[in-house]
Amino acid sequence: GVKSTLIVMLTGAFTGMVMALQGYYTLKQYGSEGALGSAVALSLIREMGPVLTGIMVSARAGSAVTAEIGIMRITEQLDALDTMAVNPIQYVVMPKLLAGVIAVPLLTAIFDVVGILGGYLVGVVLLGVSSGSYFSGMLRSVVPLDVYGGIVKSLVFGLTIILVACYKGYYTQHGAAGVSKATNQTVVLSAVLILAWDYVLTSFFM
Repeated sequence: GVKSTLIVMLTGAFTGMVMALQGYYTLKQYGSEGALGSAVALSLIREMGPVLTGIMVSARAGSAVTAEIGIMRITEQLDALDTMAVNPIQYVVMPKLLAGVIAVPLLTAIFDVVGILGGYLVGVVLLGVSSGSYFSGMLRSVVPLDVYGGIVKSLVFGLTIILVACYKGYYTQHGAAGVSKATNQTVVLSAVLILAWDYVLTSFFM
């Protein structure tokens, strides 16, 4: 989680900046530039924050977890734990699962905050939107359900990423080529499942 912070912050900043840029010229057509803050905040908190954070973590940390456990499998370290009557699931998988459930919601919160600041930089500093309207619109439109929904999504995404990563690593086969294949499958499958879960959870909250 800590090692994923920088990439999450960079992604959040540029996402917020692009959304503010696109949103400004769209809202300007209707004379609603004051709603830019609410548009950026709601998009980040509800959707973009959890989804993009999940995808970044799966690429950065999920692949590393798969590679680590996969190497333990092909070098028979997991078999050695079994021989010593140590449960590999409890010893290897559970700490990573707990870390994922804790880290991904925190990284999502960082993504949201940095993204909103990035939107502020573009919308207010560069394009001249009123600072007061940017934040007041955000405060009026964002309700606790939006925040809770983002937290629930990030928890589910974190659990999904680590479960996929650990499963693919645990059942790696065919030596180094198997580890490479499992790592690739982890990133792709995690991204697809994140998007699928996002649709299901969004439908539920709506």
